[in-house]
Amino acid sequence: MATITATTPRTALPGILKHRATAKLLTLAALAAILVPLATTRWGGAAWPHALTVDLSKPLATASDWVIDNRDSHPLFLYGFGYLSNAVVIAVRAVYLTLLAAGWAGVTAFGALVAWRVAGVRLAAGTALAFLTCGALGMWVPTMQTLALMVVAVLASVAVGAVLGLAAGLSDRLDRALRPVLDTMQVLPAFAYLLPVVLVFGIGVPAAVLATVVYAAPPMARLTALGLRGADPEVLEAVESLGATARQRLLTARIPLARKELLLGLNQTIMMALSMAVIASVIGAGGLGDRVYQALASVDVGAALAAGIPIVLLAVVLDRVTAAAGAAEDAGAAGDGRPRPRIIGRPYALVLAVTVAAALAARLLGALDWPASWTLHIADPVNRAVDWMTAHLYSGVPVVGGTADWAGHFTTWVLDPVRDGLQWLPWWSVLLIVAALAWLIGTWRTALTAVLAMAAIGVLGVWDPSLDTLSQVLAAVAVTLVLGFATGIAAARSDRVERALRPVLDVFQTMPQFVYLIPVVALFGVGRAPAVAAAVVYALPAVVRITAQGLRQVDPAALESARSLGATGRQQLWQVQLPLAKRSLLLALNQGVVLVLAVVIIGGLVGGGALGYDVAFGLAQGDLATGLVAGAAIVCLGLMLDRVTQPTERRARKGA
Repeated sequence: MATITATTPRTALPGILKHRATAKLLTLAALAAILVPLATTRWGGAAWPHALTVDLSKPLATASDWVIDNRDSHPLFLYGFGYLSNAVVIAVRAVYLTLLAAGWAGVTAFGALVAWRVAGVRLAAGTALAFLTCGALGMWVPTMQTLALMVVAVLASVAVGAVLGLAAGLSDRLDRALRPVLDTMQVLPAFAYLLPVVLVFGIGVPAAVLATVVYAAPPMARLTALGLRGADPEVLEAVESLGATARQRLLTARIPLARKELLLGLNQTIMMALSMAVIASVIGAGGLGDRVYQALASVDVGAALAAGIPIVLLAVVLDRVTAAAGAAEDAGAAGDGRPRPRIIGRPYALVLAVTVAAALAARLLGALDWPASWTLHIADPVNRAVDWMTAHLYSGVPVVGGTADWAGHFTTWVLDPVRDGLQWLPWWSVLLIVAALAWLIGTWRTALTAVLAMAAIGVLGVWDPSLDTLSQVLAAVAVTLVLGFATGIAAARSDRVERALRPVLDVFQTMPQFVYLIPVVALFGVGRAPAVAAAVVYALPAVVRITAQGLRQVDPAALESARSLGATGRQQLWQVQLPLAKRSLLLALNQGVVLVLAVVIIGGLVGGGALGYDVAFGLAQGDLATGLVAGAAIVCLGLMLDRVTQPTERRARKGA
């Protein structure tokens, strides 16, 4: 007994230390005990030490001046960027003139027939109705301008993304090298890279197309690489055993096996390119985005809605058509024998013939352009409805108060305390908190990356504005998760709720970010609260979808076992579904953070301040230093938030 008693304390302590989270926290505490006194002795105070900042304004200003001075004379611009710019202009103009020549009848017929060829009569009818609605809203010409820019931008994005994905999919070294580049391209806010693009190409279509390519190419690259790397090894080995060369293996095996990922990449590229339609209008893209941007400037909700609806319709139609194409390919590959819609004869030749016939008929009837008498003006009724809502909901609502009161209370009780609390914390404690969160959910490399990203923000000299932006992100994410998890659970437990929510989520997810700001400003005024509200609306659909999908994919055997033991519906949810859907819930959290960050930055235009305002100010004033430094800080903030909200693959496998 004496021996057992003596050894018990010795065995208990290692038992505690064997717990992974406890060991990590104790290790971090030991490092902090050594490093924090050294840091506070050398650099006292809570704010980021000025001695650890780097001023980039001079080199960036020098680079900006050099570009401006040499843009009209240097061979790089005359024969390099100049030819690229001319090629983009010619391509967009050619597509635009083709669409105008086809007229509303030809374009509508072409879209409907392609949808019929891919997915059947229902989607064909929906596609035709979508194009007719664009004309009925008086937005036919702006829609064709946006569609022309979209066609060129998507083709260029797919080409660039496919080449990068091909390189990353076939080479581990290139995959490691491209990963941070693609991360930066996706996280960097559009406003931040609009500035250097405008600096090189000037205001106009070329800058808009190239900015869209930078934003929309990464999904294609990632999914192409994923598809090539995920090809069935047994199939590749069989092809190789038949004596196929590397090129033959790529063309006959790898690419065909990756067609599902390639079509998904096309789908995501189209969605992201459309989301840039409004932002690109700031630099002269024209089209629907320009109408929305002008409406934002004058707070004209009706005009913004009239231009925003066609963007949503285009996004929904293109999403459904590309998704249906992927489903058809999967059905054909699986050999399940399900019938797929076909047009009699040579399908695409017939599509072209009917399109030409419809265009000629419209031209002969003198109705090539959308008839003005068929236009439905919705701006005035919408504005009257908004005015009524503003008058009755903005203030003076009995008991609950108006929306302005809610915004004020949210700012006073939530946003201000969170921001002041973050800015009150010593800089080293913020780094420690980031390190602890990232290490607990991942590996030491994850923690190191998160800490370096946060430290880079201080080095850039934007510590306080970044913490202000972080406070808005945290508040918006908290609201998004509460609403998103609750709605996702309801959708997962009821097919009727899921069907009712789907069109609503489609509209919310495809509506341009700028469009959210207009009704939000009308209802909540200007400030940080409207920026948070717009971010919640934008991020909510993704959180709801991922949550519902994760809960629906829980093993039915586990649920059946719980029911056989007498578990109630609530017990099944809390004790079975939510624990088994943990990875999906963490992914929902991660996507919520990324999407909220994207819109909180745009919220800088409506009083959100902080980094969003700095990026917008840099673009408006041509201040490369202010815009790019704030953009780089946003990238670092996004990288840090990604690392502390998403488990690494190794950690996820161990947890599984």
